[in-house]
Amino acid sequence: MTEKPHFEMNGSRLFTAWLKDQKVSLAFTTYQAGKLFLIGMNPNGGMSVFERTFERCMGLGVGQRQLWMSTLYQLWRFENFLDPGEQHEGYDATFVPVTGHTTGDVDIHDIHVQADGSPLFVVTRFNCLATLSEKGSFRPVWTPSFIDRVAAEDRCHLNGMATDESGARYVTCVGQSNIVEGWREHRRDGGLVIDVASNETVATGLSMPHSPRLHQGKLWILQTGTGEFGTIEPEAGTFTPVCFLPGFARGMSFVGDYAVIGLSRPRENRTFEGLVLNERLEREGASPKCALCIVNLKTGDIEHRLEMEGIVQELYDVVVLPDTQRPKALGFRSDEIRFAVRPDVTEGL
Repeated sequence: MTEKPHFEMNGSRLFTAWLKDQKVSLAFTTYQAGKLFLIGMNPNGGMSVFERTFERCMGLGVGQRQLWMSTLYQLWRFENFLDPGEQHEGYDATFVPVTGHTTGDVDIHDIHVQADGSPLFVVTRFNCLATLSEKGSFRPVWTPSFIDRVAAEDRCHLNGMATDESGARYVTCVGQSNIVEGWREHRRDGGLVIDVASNETVATGLSMPHSPRLHQGKLWILQTGTGEFGTIEPEAGTFTPVCFLPGFARGMSFVGDYAVIGLSRPRENRTFEGLVLNERLEREGASPKCALCIVNLKTGDIEHRLEMEGIVQELYDVVVLPDTQRPKALGFRSDEIRFAVRPDVTEGL
Protein backbone atom coordinates (compact mmCIF):
# COMPACT_ATOMS: atom_id res chain seq x y z
CA MET A 1 0.00 0.00 0.00
CA THR A 2 1.41 3.39 -1.05
CA GLU A 3 1.75 5.88 1.78
CA LYS A 4 0.07 9.26 1.38
CA PRO A 5 2.71 11.99 0.87
CA HIS A 6 3.49 13.86 4.08
CA PHE A 7 2.25 17.44 4.27
CA GLU A 8 1.83 19.86 7.16
CA MET A 9 0.70 23.47 7.24
CA ASN A 10 1.13 25.46 10.44
CA GLY A 11 0.22 29.07 11.06
CA SER A 12 1.88 31.23 13.67
CA ARG A 13 -0.18 31.96 16.79
CA LEU A 14 -1.91 35.11 15.52
CA PHE A 15 -2.08 34.25 11.81
CA THR A 16 -5.86 33.60 11.66
CA ALA A 17 -6.54 36.58 13.93
CA TRP A 18 -4.71 38.72 11.37
CA LEU A 19 -6.91 37.33 8.56
CA LYS A 20 -10.01 38.19 10.58
CA ASP A 21 -8.77 41.67 11.41
CA GLN A 22 -7.93 42.44 7.78
CA LYS A 23 -11.21 40.87 6.52
CA VAL A 24 -9.34 38.88 3.87
CA SER A 25 -8.39 35.38 2.84
CA LEU A 26 -5.42 34.22 0.77
CA ALA A 27 -4.85 32.13 -2.35
CA PHE A 28 -1.49 30.72 -3.36
CA THR A 29 -0.09 28.29 -5.92
CA THR A 30 2.57 25.61 -5.85
CA TYR A 31 3.54 24.47 -9.33
CA GLN A 32 5.86 21.83 -7.89
CA ALA A 33 2.97 20.03 -6.14
CA GLY A 34 0.30 21.18 -8.62
CA LYS A 35 -2.01 22.73 -6.05
CA LEU A 36 -4.12 25.86 -5.61
CA PHE A 37 -4.61 26.58 -1.90
CA LEU A 38 -7.28 28.87 -0.43
CA ILE A 39 -6.60 29.92 3.16
CA GLY A 40 -9.26 31.45 5.40
CA MET A 41 -10.83 31.14 8.82
CA ASN A 42 -13.37 28.65 10.14
CA PRO A 43 -16.32 29.85 12.25
CA ASN A 44 -14.55 28.54 15.38
CA GLY A 45 -11.54 30.75 14.67
CA GLY A 46 -9.35 27.95 13.33
CA MET A 47 -7.67 28.01 9.94
CA SER A 48 -9.64 26.92 6.87
CA VAL A 49 -7.53 25.18 4.21
CA PHE A 50 -9.07 24.31 0.86
CA GLU A 51 -7.05 22.90 -2.05
CA ARG A 52 -7.60 21.85 -5.62
CA THR A 53 -5.28 20.11 -8.10
CA PHE A 54 -4.15 21.83 -11.31
CA GLU A 55 -1.04 20.83 -13.20
CA ARG A 56 1.80 23.37 -12.83
CA CYS A 57 -0.38 26.19 -11.51
CA MET A 58 1.56 29.46 -11.24
CA GLY A 59 0.40 33.03 -11.74
CA LEU A 60 -2.69 34.43 -10.01
CA GLY A 61 -4.72 37.54 -10.73
CA VAL A 62 -7.69 39.02 -8.84
CA GLY A 63 -10.53 40.87 -10.53
CA GLN A 64 -14.06 41.87 -9.58
CA ARG A 65 -15.32 38.62 -8.01
CA GLN A 66 -12.83 36.83 -10.27
CA LEU A 67 -9.70 34.76 -9.86
CA TRP A 68 -7.37 34.07 -12.79
CA MET A 69 -4.73 31.33 -12.73
CA SER A 70 -2.17 30.00 -15.20
CA THR A 71 -1.47 26.28 -15.48
CA LEU A 72 0.77 24.08 -17.62
CA TYR A 73 -0.90 24.99 -20.91
CA GLN A 74 -4.03 26.97 -20.02
CA LEU A 75 -5.15 30.24 -18.45
CA TRP A 76 -8.26 29.83 -16.26
CA ARG A 77 -10.90 32.35 -15.20
CA PHE A 78 -12.77 31.50 -12.00
CA GLU A 79 -15.99 33.30 -11.06
CA ASN A 80 -17.38 33.51 -7.54
CA PHE A 81 -20.81 31.90 -7.76
CA LEU A 82 -21.94 33.25 -4.36
CA ASP A 83 -23.51 36.67 -3.96
CA PRO A 84 -22.11 39.13 -1.38
CA GLY A 85 -23.26 37.98 2.06
CA GLU A 86 -24.30 34.54 0.81
CA GLN A 87 -22.81 31.34 2.23
CA HIS A 88 -22.83 27.73 1.07
CA GLU A 89 -21.83 24.95 3.45
CA GLY A 90 -20.03 27.50 5.58
CA TYR A 91 -18.03 29.07 2.73
CA ASP A 92 -18.56 32.69 1.70
CA ALA A 93 -16.99 32.36 -1.77
CA THR A 94 -17.07 29.53 -4.31
CA PHE A 95 -14.71 30.06 -7.22
CA VAL A 96 -15.76 28.05 -10.27
CA PRO A 97 -13.54 27.66 -13.37
CA VAL A 98 -15.84 28.95 -16.12
CA THR A 99 -13.34 29.66 -18.92
CA GLY A 100 -10.09 27.97 -19.86
CA HIS A 101 -8.00 29.46 -22.68
CA THR A 102 -5.45 27.08 -24.17
CA THR A 103 -2.13 28.91 -24.49
CA GLY A 104 0.19 25.96 -24.82
CA ASP A 105 3.19 25.53 -22.51
CA VAL A 106 4.39 29.15 -22.62
CA ASP A 107 5.27 29.58 -18.91
CA ILE A 108 2.86 32.34 -17.84
CA HIS A 109 4.04 34.08 -14.66
CA ASP A 110 2.39 37.26 -13.26
CA ILE A 111 -1.21 38.11 -14.21
CA HIS A 112 -3.01 41.47 -13.97
CA VAL A 113 -6.78 41.80 -14.42
CA GLN A 114 -7.47 44.95 -16.41
CA ALA A 115 -10.36 47.36 -15.94
CA ASP A 116 -12.42 45.62 -18.63
CA GLY A 117 -11.94 42.24 -16.90
CA SER A 118 -9.46 40.88 -19.44
CA PRO A 119 -6.05 39.57 -18.34
CA LEU A 120 -2.63 41.02 -19.08
CA PHE A 121 0.11 38.51 -18.35
CA VAL A 122 3.82 37.76 -18.50
CA VAL A 123 4.73 35.10 -21.08
CA THR A 124 8.17 34.17 -19.83
CA ARG A 125 9.06 31.61 -22.47
CA PHE A 126 8.40 34.20 -25.21
CA ASN A 127 9.92 37.24 -23.38
CA CYS A 128 6.80 39.40 -23.64
CA LEU A 129 3.66 40.79 -22.07
CA ALA A 130 0.51 39.52 -23.71
CA THR A 131 -3.27 39.34 -23.69
CA LEU A 132 -5.67 36.65 -24.89
CA SER A 133 -6.22 36.07 -28.57
CA GLU A 134 -9.41 34.74 -30.14
CA LYS A 135 -7.42 33.12 -32.95
CA GLY A 136 -4.13 32.16 -31.34
CA SER A 137 -2.46 31.09 -28.12
CA PHE A 138 -1.87 34.69 -27.00
CA ARG A 139 -1.30 38.17 -28.44
CA PRO A 140 2.03 39.86 -27.57
CA VAL A 141 1.68 43.55 -26.65
CA TRP A 142 5.17 44.46 -25.37
CA THR A 143 8.75 43.19 -25.35
CA PRO A 144 11.96 44.63 -23.85
CA SER A 145 13.92 46.76 -26.33
CA PHE A 146 16.84 44.30 -26.37
CA ILE A 147 14.61 41.40 -27.52
CA ASP A 148 14.62 41.37 -31.32
CA ARG A 149 11.65 39.02 -31.89
CA VAL A 150 9.01 36.96 -30.11
CA ALA A 151 10.75 33.58 -29.83
CA ALA A 152 10.20 30.52 -27.62
CA GLU A 153 13.65 30.83 -26.02
CA ASP A 154 13.24 32.39 -22.53
CA ARG A 155 16.12 34.72 -23.25
CA CYS A 156 15.88 37.18 -20.32
CA HIS A 157 13.49 35.39 -17.95
CA LEU A 158 10.95 38.20 -17.95
CA ASN A 159 8.97 37.15 -14.88
CA GLY A 160 7.26 39.99 -13.01
CA MET A 161 4.94 42.90 -13.71
CA ALA A 162 3.96 45.90 -11.60
CA THR A 163 0.64 47.42 -12.65
CA ASP A 164 -1.82 50.15 -11.79
CA GLU A 165 -5.25 51.12 -13.13
CA SER A 166 -3.72 52.07 -16.48
CA GLY A 167 -1.97 48.73 -17.00
CA ALA A 168 1.64 47.58 -16.87
CA ARG A 169 4.16 50.08 -15.43
CA TYR A 170 7.32 48.07 -14.67
CA VAL A 171 8.67 44.58 -15.35
CA THR A 172 11.53 42.51 -13.95
CA CYS A 173 14.01 40.36 -15.86
CA VAL A 174 16.71 38.10 -14.40
CA GLY A 175 19.24 39.17 -17.05
CA GLN A 176 19.57 41.29 -20.18
CA SER A 177 20.03 38.75 -22.94
CA ASN A 178 18.87 38.19 -26.50
CA ILE A 179 20.00 34.55 -26.78
CA VAL A 180 18.30 31.36 -25.62
CA GLU A 181 18.39 31.11 -21.78
CA GLY A 182 21.15 33.72 -21.66
CA TRP A 183 19.71 35.01 -18.37
CA ARG A 184 21.23 32.05 -16.51
CA GLU A 185 24.65 33.70 -16.72
CA HIS A 186 23.33 36.81 -14.90
CA ARG A 187 21.51 35.31 -11.91
CA ARG A 188 23.77 36.72 -9.19
CA ASP A 189 23.76 40.42 -10.12
CA GLY A 190 22.38 40.93 -13.62
CA GLY A 191 18.73 41.53 -12.80
CA LEU A 192 16.94 44.64 -14.01
CA VAL A 193 13.72 46.63 -13.76
CA ILE A 194 12.32 48.17 -16.95
CA ASP A 195 9.82 51.02 -17.36
CA VAL A 196 7.20 49.65 -19.76
CA ALA A 197 6.11 52.99 -21.21
CA SER A 198 9.60 54.19 -22.12
CA ASN A 199 11.24 50.74 -22.43
CA GLU A 200 14.13 52.21 -20.44
CA THR A 201 15.96 50.28 -17.72
CA VAL A 202 15.47 52.02 -14.37
CA ALA A 203 17.44 49.66 -12.08
CA THR A 204 20.28 47.18 -12.63
CA GLY A 205 22.59 44.98 -10.58
CA LEU A 206 19.76 43.03 -8.95
CA SER A 207 19.82 39.34 -8.06
CA MET A 208 16.94 37.41 -9.62
CA PRO A 209 14.27 40.12 -9.09
CA HIS A 210 10.66 38.91 -8.91
CA SER A 211 7.13 40.13 -8.21
CA PRO A 212 7.36 43.93 -8.65
CA ARG A 213 4.29 45.64 -7.22
CA LEU A 214 3.04 49.22 -6.85
CA HIS A 215 1.52 49.97 -3.45
CA GLN A 216 1.13 53.14 -1.38
CA GLY A 217 3.01 55.14 -4.02
CA LYS A 218 6.11 52.92 -3.95
CA LEU A 219 7.60 50.27 -6.23
CA TRP A 220 8.18 47.15 -4.13
CA ILE A 221 10.26 44.20 -5.26
CA LEU A 222 11.65 40.86 -4.16
CA GLN A 223 15.38 40.57 -4.75
CA THR A 224 15.13 36.81 -4.67
CA GLY A 225 18.81 35.94 -5.03
CA THR A 226 19.73 37.87 -1.89
CA GLY A 227 16.59 37.11 0.11
CA GLU A 228 15.65 40.79 0.38
CA PHE A 229 12.27 42.52 0.21
CA GLY A 230 12.45 46.23 -0.45
CA THR A 231 11.72 49.19 -2.68
CA ILE A 232 13.12 50.53 -5.93
CA GLU A 233 13.46 54.26 -6.55
CA PRO A 234 12.99 54.43 -10.34
CA GLU A 235 14.50 57.91 -10.69
CA ALA A 236 17.73 56.94 -8.93
CA GLY A 237 17.74 53.22 -9.75
CA THR A 238 18.45 52.35 -6.12
CA PHE A 239 17.20 49.39 -4.09
CA THR A 240 16.39 49.90 -0.38
CA PRO A 241 15.94 46.69 1.62
CA VAL A 242 13.09 46.43 4.14
CA CYS A 243 13.75 42.96 5.54
CA PHE A 244 15.51 39.65 4.96
CA LEU A 245 13.40 36.63 4.01
CA PRO A 246 14.74 33.14 4.84
CA GLY A 247 13.80 31.47 1.55
CA PHE A 248 13.55 31.87 -2.21
CA ALA A 249 10.96 34.65 -2.40
CA ARG A 250 8.39 34.80 -5.20
CA GLY A 251 4.80 35.99 -5.17
CA MET A 252 3.64 39.09 -3.35
CA SER A 253 0.37 40.83 -2.56
CA PHE A 254 -0.64 43.69 -0.26
CA VAL A 255 -3.39 44.64 2.14
CA GLY A 256 -3.08 47.95 4.00
CA ASP A 257 0.28 48.19 5.75
CA TYR A 258 1.17 44.54 5.14
CA ALA A 259 2.84 42.53 2.38
CA VAL A 260 2.08 38.83 1.95
CA ILE A 261 5.12 37.09 0.44
CA GLY A 262 5.71 33.50 -0.65
CA LEU A 263 8.93 31.65 0.20
CA SER A 264 10.27 28.42 -1.30
CA ARG A 265 13.05 25.99 -0.58
CA PRO A 266 15.61 26.22 -3.41
CA ARG A 267 15.90 23.31 -5.76
CA GLU A 268 19.25 21.58 -6.00
CA ASN A 269 20.01 22.70 -9.54
CA ARG A 270 21.94 25.39 -11.37
CA THR A 271 19.14 27.97 -11.15
CA PHE A 272 19.65 28.32 -7.40
CA GLU A 273 23.43 27.86 -7.15
CA GLY A 274 25.91 30.62 -6.27
CA LEU A 275 23.41 33.08 -4.78
CA VAL A 276 23.97 35.42 -1.84
CA LEU A 277 20.80 34.02 -0.24
CA ASN A 278 22.38 30.59 0.17
CA GLU A 279 25.58 32.10 1.56
CA ARG A 280 23.72 34.16 4.15
CA LEU A 281 21.57 31.25 5.29
CA GLU A 282 24.72 29.14 5.68
CA ARG A 283 26.38 31.85 7.79
CA GLU A 284 23.29 32.04 10.00
CA GLY A 285 23.11 28.26 10.32
CA ALA A 286 19.56 28.38 8.97
CA SER A 287 17.62 26.30 6.48
CA PRO A 288 15.42 27.91 3.81
CA LYS A 289 11.68 27.93 4.55
CA CYS A 290 8.60 27.17 2.49
CA ALA A 291 6.06 29.61 3.86
CA LEU A 292 3.85 32.64 3.51
CA CYS A 293 5.24 35.61 5.42
CA ILE A 294 3.22 38.63 6.54
CA VAL A 295 5.55 41.64 6.65
CA ASN A 296 4.67 44.91 8.40
CA LEU A 297 5.65 47.64 5.93
CA LYS A 298 6.23 50.20 8.67
CA THR A 299 8.61 48.10 10.76
CA GLY A 300 9.95 45.46 8.36
CA ASP A 301 8.99 42.76 10.88
CA ILE A 302 7.72 39.37 9.76
CA GLU A 303 4.71 39.45 12.09
CA HIS A 304 2.91 36.27 10.98
CA ARG A 305 3.78 33.09 9.08
CA LEU A 306 2.17 30.08 7.47
CA GLU A 307 4.85 27.40 7.19
CA MET A 308 4.71 24.22 5.10
CA GLU A 309 6.49 20.92 5.58
CA GLY A 310 6.54 17.79 3.48
CA ILE A 311 5.62 17.43 -0.17
CA VAL A 312 5.09 21.17 -0.78
CA GLN A 313 8.55 22.72 -1.20
CA GLU A 314 8.06 25.56 -3.69
CA LEU A 315 5.45 28.30 -4.06
CA TYR A 316 4.98 30.71 -6.93
CA ASP A 317 2.25 33.29 -6.46
CA VAL A 318 0.05 34.58 -3.64
CA VAL A 319 -2.91 36.98 -3.74
CA VAL A 320 -5.17 38.60 -1.19
CA LEU A 321 -8.90 37.93 -1.61
CA PRO A 322 -10.69 40.97 -0.18
CA ASP A 323 -13.94 40.79 1.79
CA THR A 324 -13.76 36.98 1.91
CA GLN A 325 -13.11 34.97 5.06
CA ARG A 326 -13.60 31.34 4.00
CA PRO A 327 -13.28 30.62 0.25
CA LYS A 328 -13.39 27.39 -1.72
CA ALA A 329 -12.88 26.49 -5.37
CA LEU A 330 -14.10 23.76 -7.68
CA GLY A 331 -11.83 21.56 -9.75
CA PHE A 332 -12.31 18.73 -12.21
CA ARG A 333 -11.60 15.64 -10.14
CA SER A 334 -15.03 15.26 -8.53
CA ASP A 335 -18.65 15.50 -9.66
CA GLU A 336 -19.19 18.71 -7.72
CA ILE A 337 -18.55 20.87 -10.78
CA ARG A 338 -21.35 19.10 -12.72
CA PHE A 339 -23.91 20.62 -10.40
CA ALA A 340 -22.41 24.11 -10.05
CA VAL A 341 -24.87 25.92 -12.30
CA ARG A 342 -25.54 29.65 -12.07
CA PRO A 343 -27.62 31.22 -14.89
CA ASP A 344 -26.59 34.77 -15.70
CA VAL A 345 -29.87 36.68 -15.44
CA THR A 346 -28.38 40.12 -14.82
CA GLU A 347 -29.77 41.44 -18.10
CA GLY A 348 -33.18 39.81 -17.72
CA LEU A 349 -35.08 37.84 -20.37
